[in-house]
Amino acid sequence: MRILDLYIGKILLRHIMVTIVVLLGLFTFVSFIEELGDLDRGSYGILQVIQYVILTIPKNLYEVFPMAALIGSILGLSTLARDSELIVMRAAGVSIQRIVLSVLKVGVILAIFSMFMGEVVAPFTEGRAIEVKAESIVNNSGRKGNSGVWLLEDNTYVNIGEVLPGQQLRLLDIKIFEFDSQNFLRFLSTAKEGEYQPAPQGSGEDGRWLLKGLSRTMINEDSSAADEVLAAYWTSALNPEILRIYQIKPEQLSIWQLQEYISHLRSNRQDTSTYELEFWSKIVTPFATLVMLILAVPFVFKDARSGNLGQSLFSGIMIGLAFWIANQAFSYFVTLFGIPPLLGAALPTMIVALCSFVMIRRIV
Repeated sequence: MRILDLYIGKILLRHIMVTIVVLLGLFTFVSFIEELGDLDRGSYGILQVIQYVILTIPKNLYEVFPMAALIGSILGLSTLARDSELIVMRAAGVSIQRIVLSVLKVGVILAIFSMFMGEVVAPFTEGRAIEVKAESIVNNSGRKGNSGVWLLEDNTYVNIGEVLPGQQLRLLDIKIFEFDSQNFLRFLSTAKEGEYQPAPQGSGEDGRWLLKGLSRTMINEDSSAADEVLAAYWTSALNPEILRIYQIKPEQLSIWQLQEYISHLRSNRQDTSTYELEFWSKIVTPFATLVMLILAVPFVFKDARSGNLGQSLFSGIMIGLAFWIANQAFSYFVTLFGIPPLLGAALPTMIVALCSFVMIRRIV
């Protein structure tokens, strides 16, 4: 049976790899077209667009993995069915359950690879992609490092510890360094929290920042003076949309980082549904890959008996697309309708798993 496992595994992996290349090429092209909409914002040129798209390939690979597993395994098993190899296996006494087990062994390998991409590679490259885009759009006048986001406005340097997610833009741990024309530090301001307040529509005015827990120090040549206020307004040309680029995206974080960040957001009274959905999705995705591989078996056996293998391939593509669309849709449903993130992440996989079980029962 070891030989059987190796043979089926080789066939499936070859076709799954081909499917991944095709799907990845399609998704990368779509991503490239989308990024052209931000072309020439700041210094975000065509080279930066290409760099950004290349860095997002691991994330795209992670997202298309279950769909590629289904389509590729249907292609591989259809090849075996077309050459009557599945019939020979059955005639030699190999049960459908044993073939499913061979397919599952391939699935375990793919699930481990999927976890590696989602936990190690994709968070790193996605974070780097966002940095490349952000630094280009702000014309290198802003940069994110270990100490937070640094921005330059005229003779003022602004350090922001964290840009919290959400529609209402909030900043934490703000430091403002104001220099004079001779580059001497004259004012140092620190605030625990900042909140952007847009100007009323039609007023023609710019929005302003409300700084809370503000401490301001004035520095002269031979002395300094400090004062503290609970809150004060700060008028600045800092673009809120630029700052949103520096918000931590769920795709940048591993499972353990997501768990810590969700706790951090809760302590700051922020909505965590998007991050919880990503947390559970990362846990469910390896199982989704296994389920998709299992689903391919009854599809091929059912249509092999009728000689209509093309239909199984078409059905597999449709189910793969439906699964991907459902996962994308539930990311919005969780936020709009208050669906529990665990249910939103697991429901598409649970439906496919149930269908796989029912279909296998029918052909056994």
